[in-house]
Amino acid sequence: MPNYQCKVRDQRGEPFQKTLSGANVAEVRNRLRNMGYLIVTPITLLKEGKSTANAKLAVPLIASIQQRLAMGQKVQLNDITLFSRQFATMINAGVSMVRALNIIAEQTPNARLRRIIAEILARVEAGSSLSDSFTRYPEVFSNLFIGMVRAGEAGGVLDEVLLRISAFLEASAKLRRQIKSAMTYPIAVGVLAILMFVGMLLWLLPIFTNMFAQMDAKLPAYTQFLIDLSNTLRSPSGLLVFGGIVGAVMLFRRFAATEQGKHIIDRYLLQLPIIGVLTQKIGVSRFTRTLGTLIRSGVPLLNALEIVRDSSGNMVISGAVEDVRQAVREGEPVSKPLEQADIFPPMVTQMISVGEETGAIDAMLEKIADFYDQEVEATIKSLTSLLEPLMMVGIAALVGSIMLGMYLPLFSIINAVGK
Repeated sequence: MPNYQCKVRDQRGEPFQKTLSGANVAEVRNRLRNMGYLIVTPITLLKEGKSTANAKLAVPLIASIQQRLAMGQKVQLNDITLFSRQFATMINAGVSMVRALNIIAEQTPNARLRRIIAEILARVEAGSSLSDSFTRYPEVFSNLFIGMVRAGEAGGVLDEVLLRISAFLEASAKLRRQIKSAMTYPIAVGVLAILMFVGMLLWLLPIFTNMFAQMDAKLPAYTQFLIDLSNTLRSPSGLLVFGGIVGAVMLFRRFAATEQGKHIIDRYLLQLPIIGVLTQKIGVSRFTRTLGTLIRSGVPLLNALEIVRDSSGNMVISGAVEDVRQAVREGEPVSKPLEQADIFPPMVTQMISVGEETGAIDAMLEKIADFYDQEVEATIKSLTSLLEPLMMVGIAALVGSIMLGMYLPLFSIINAVGK
């Protein structure tokens, strides 16, 4: 389509040049008026010069590369949170939806999200609803996000719903950061300890092995075991061991991706001594906050339970939520089937029951979520303080096991010389 250009004024009266593609001048004029612009100068057709035409030969290749790079970039949770906050602020300030999407598309740092917002803008201009436009990108916008936007459109409170979405995403991002920060230290220390153990086994122990061979000393059983392990890892058989480990990891990941594998792993995590308590608290917090946010945004209860079921992140909790949904469909309150699920503590079910009786279940759910967020934070801190000395002991044990294997023959030799 040809490009047209003219000078327009936005809703604040600020003039600027606007370029828009269209079939003809009438179509461009209608689109500009629908976008809320006041046309100041006549709409003129942009003509391409010779230099522009020659330079345009390289544009398809460059555009194709930029498009591939943009679509390959991952959209983070923080990007969606920022988009929701900016969109809600502009809608609440009276900026038209099309104008708000246009502004956000121009200033979004994430290239992939910027392109998606531009495509959503084009669909909205063509007459599609905002929620229907979001459904075309399920890998970026979750069912929770789309359901709340649809409820906001139906109730005429899109700005309030978007603010709730951004607040919910910010709380979820905070919880995720806490979990990542708690796991980063033990994982890094564990990897460092393994690398140190393997390094000493492959490069330091052979030096002592040659020395023991020259002395023709009888080696203790533990030292001989370490030497045999080192020789195996340094030989072609070590590649088989490494391949077996990689294969086992790949098989486990494939099993964990199946529905049965997810259910077994999630149930096992809930049964672990400390990790299980933390997993339960995280699941309860996510369940109550998500359900409370959806209900407060006007999403019907059955639809809200369906969204919570699909976004719980734990198969055991998903099964419990599905049981609750089926019971609610038959006319029972939410609290009654929750009492039969072992995953939800009695305090949670009793507070939800009180919320149902008072008609303020959304507020009660958010209070439960706030309480369990604090519990998760306290549990993570106590877990971190417990893991630090345990990791130090683990490193000392791995390094000490190699040192012990190297020095045991020396003690034997010294004792033999002394006698």
